[in-house]
Amino acid sequence: MNRSTQHTYDHYIKALMNISQAITSDLFLEDLFKLIVMVTAKVTGAEICSLWLVDDSESPPLVRLKATQSFEPEYVKDRALRLHEGVVGYVVSTQRPYVIADVLADDRFKEKEMAKKLGLVSMVSIPLHGKEDKVIGVLNCFTSTPHVFSETDINLLTAVASQAAVAIHNTELIIRTRVIERELQTRKQIERAKEILMMHRKMSGEEAYRWIQKRSMDTRKSMLEISEALILSDEL
Repeated sequence: MNRSTQHTYDHYIKALMNISQAITSDLFLEDLFKLIVMVTAKVTGAEICSLWLVDDSESPPLVRLKATQSFEPEYVKDRALRLHEGVVGYVVSTQRPYVIADVLADDRFKEKEMAKKLGLVSMVSIPLHGKEDKVIGVLNCFTSTPHVFSETDINLLTAVASQAAVAIHNTELIIRTRVIERELQTRKQIERAKEILMMHRKMSGEEAYRWIQKRSMDTRKSMLEISEALILSDEL
């Protein structure tokens, strides 16, 4: 391995470490998406890196642009593609990397006007494989000069994409767990507030719940806030 290759390899290892650290961090998804594209752009020297994720909530599913380190308004506007549409859709469908030497000469690349404006030339598109090898998204890298993406480049980018997929999955789990915890805490506090109303105002459980609900609507505060206020006043 020559010095240049070793230098590139070291940078990819650092990229993997940065994304791996995010796996156990408290980053929210938007921050994580930005970290992934910024780290990838830095270690590859790409002009633009973008992260697309499959949105299964749509029927049929769409692939949505989630982050890019580019600040060009042409590229950061809200965008979505159908499966099989464009390079991103093709990579999701085939589940394989796709390399383009010149985006202006490739039939699958549809955004040629954007490429001309931004001066984009070569491109590599890498699938993000999630649980059970399901493709959850695509990582794109563009260069502003002609570039041949070697097998080593693709293998290392695939390793980065794999770490990114794990980080996204784990962060989603963290967020989901916190939402569940908040819901349980809210239910617990509402039940405690109901007990206080039932004891002091001789209400039924249903009447107590409706009182908290109406108070919440009248004051434009959450039922949790109303319940916590009731609990605090009872303790005082």
